[in-house]
Amino acid sequence: MEKEDEYVKALSEGDSKAFEILFLRYQPRLVAFFAGFVHDDEVARDMAQDIFFSLWTNRERLSAVRSFSSYLYRMARNALYNYYDHSLVCEKYDAEQLFRPLVVENTEELLFVRELQALIDLKVEQMPPQRRLIFRMSRVDGLDNEEIAASLNISKRTVENHLTAALSDLRRMLKMALLLFY
Repeated sequence: MEKEDEYVKALSEGDSKAFEILFLRYQPRLVAFFAGFVHDDEVARDMAQDIFFSLWTNRERLSAVRSFSSYLYRMARNALYNYYDHSLVCEKYDAEQLFRPLVVENTEELLFVRELQALIDLKVEQMPPQRRLIFRMSRVDGLDNEEIAASLNISKRTVENHLTAALSDLRRMLKMALLLFY
């Protein structure tokens, strides 16, 4: 631990060798940590890379750090929060695009839209009951996550998890459908 403090101090002064030593020690741990949450090794490696990039670009701040590993995992926790916040925003946008009214210009497009809507309806029907209910409350009834949580007496995070899973299922199904149609 004493040696690690020396590496952190050297890194805060711009020592690239100290950075390399800390990187080699902690990068595999961070990748494993992230992979356990995001379930995508490439994304996990990118997130770890971003942490170390941030460490290097803000290395002067490290002189005030008491525990490097605690500091590093606090950065990792914040990166995960940002990742999930970003994912929720993307999923909400995808869902809005999925259910926005389409302007259909010809019969072929109209048939395609109807077939696609039928596939979506079928996929929604195949969802577990609670996920289906939450999805419909969100997308059909227009309730926000807090309203759904209060109505069903569950946490807002549970609502978000169900919506994330529902949108993921629909996205996978739509990718397959688009491959078949085109």
